[in-house]
Amino acid sequence: MLGARSPAKHHSPRSDEEAPTPLTRERVADYLRGRGYQFLVDDDGDLTGTWDGNRFWFLLLGEHEEILQVRGRWQRQLPLERRRAVALAINDWNRERIWPKVYVREEDGLLALYSEVSADLEQGATDLQVAQLVACGLGTGVQMFSALDALIPLDDAQPPGTPND
Repeated sequence: MLGARSPAKHHSPRSDEEAPTPLTRERVADYLRGRGYQFLVDDDGDLTGTWDGNRFWFLLLGEHEEILQVRGRWQRQLPLERRRAVALAINDWNRERIWPKVYVREEDGLLALYSEVSADLEQGATDLQVAQLVACGLGTGVQMFSALDALIPLDDAQPPGTPND
């Protein structure tokens, strides 16, 4: 019959596909354990550990703890007078890359730099999705902190490309 539509096909998930389930700290911890990573639970109940000397937290945020955030803090702090140079460096990073979001905060009279990868998992997530988000947060955070180490030398070090006297 002209103009008649055939019934929509109902696609059921293949039996080997995992259905999304609610996000939990235990699922994040299972991923970290499965990778052999060392971590602990802090006083707030958050998972935390260090990678390449930088502190990372695996936070469940939101009213129903449906947002997974991997937050990293660079192991170094900088004097306040370096704010402009740091702002330019992290602005370049944020403009040229999707992950992680990078920002600077003043803490105890010094500058602290943070990385964040966040995802709203209100509808749940598969273990593979949780693994990809955690790996993305850690991998891009460590990469960014490593880039900062190269861009911002220690105060007593020569900047990269400076000839030796």
